[in-house]
Amino acid sequence: MRRVLSGILGAALALAAPAAIAQSKPPLKLGGILDMSGLYADITGPGSELAAKMAVEDFGGEVLGRKIEILAADHLNKADLAANIARDMLDNQGVEMIYDVAASATALAAGEIAKARNKIVMFSGPGSIRLSNEACGPYTVHYVFDTFAQANVTGLAAVKQGLDTWFFITADYAFGHDLEKDTTNVVLKSGGKVVGGVRHPLNTADFSSYLLQAQASKAKVIGLANAGGDTINTIKQAAEFGIMKGGQKLSPLLAFVTDIDSVGLPTAQGLLLTEAWYWDLNDDTRAFSKRFMASMGRVPTGAQVGVYSSVMHYLKAVKAAGTTDAAPVMKVMKETPINDVFTKNGRIREDGRMVHDMYLFEVKKPSESKGRWDDYKLLSTIPGNEAFQSLEQSRCPLVKK
Repeated sequence: MRRVLSGILGAALALAAPAAIAQSKPPLKLGGILDMSGLYADITGPGSELAAKMAVEDFGGEVLGRKIEILAADHLNKADLAANIARDMLDNQGVEMIYDVAASATALAAGEIAKARNKIVMFSGPGSIRLSNEACGPYTVHYVFDTFAQANVTGLAAVKQGLDTWFFITADYAFGHDLEKDTTNVVLKSGGKVVGGVRHPLNTADFSSYLLQAQASKAKVIGLANAGGDTINTIKQAAEFGIMKGGQKLSPLLAFVTDIDSVGLPTAQGLLLTEAWYWDLNDDTRAFSKRFMASMGRVPTGAQVGVYSSVMHYLKAVKAAGTTDAAPVMKVMKETPINDVFTKNGRIREDGRMVHDMYLFEVKKPSESKGRWDDYKLLSTIPGNEAFQSLEQSRCPLVKK
């Protein structure tokens, strides 16, 4: 009997050994640097953290015998704070990959910290084209959208409609500057004209002086080179000034469905805008959004679904590479097409740009909407190689020409 019990105990210990070894491995930590409470919180924020956790859950919760943990921190839209958070995550908390990093100035700061440590950073919320141009790195991925694509799709569509004179209201930081610059290039190349512009501080409450200047310019289009709460406030206050009723068009050069929901269809109807993703595109996007809404109470933005997709793509690459070392993981990510709820046949180029289809939408009239979140009419699907900057135009030093 003793020999039998001893044998059973030995077998149990042998079976338990691999599990014990796996449990002794440190967790694989992924860190989000997000706007959790400011003007971009609805676009990224808690929804990006949730999306990352959904990706981990769908992946299975562990990889290479390591439990996967999602961390998140609020950068308060301060570049120096974002850099400090990135430094602490990578140096002290054992984070292997940084995700999202909402807003361009914070992304540029955190990206330099990750680059100096040869760590992977995957941007979903920021838009500055600099992230895949001058600020590109061997382990940097710009995933969802950028100022070039936003300008290229929305600006070109507007000029084709005869909206050929522009005045810009621009957020005074890297993202706003790049969005205005890229849109200006599209307008001029298409035969249009820029008649003026003003710049405003981030998180502005009162746009009256800027809107009065735009109104006085007589421009056919007032281009909004801002985002989040700034875009919402600009559109609402433009309606109060009667700008749209006076015949001028507003063109939000970066807007999300959460912004349109905040503005309301009576005010936003007819706006042209470009998105990387929309919850009502197909059965897969609707199913994902239903799961997301169960926790958040609203549909996800393209930036948040980009977090889900980027985290999932990273974890699959870690599994395939058999390591978390940045070089082999990035090699797998660049070699592997991306086919998921965010995109079909997406690919990461040598400059770190993830190329995928973009969508031109028109905001519905209230009479066309079937209910809350039913905000967009799809006008056209633009292939990624037409929407995004070509490699020939790239200023990324990694691109061989």
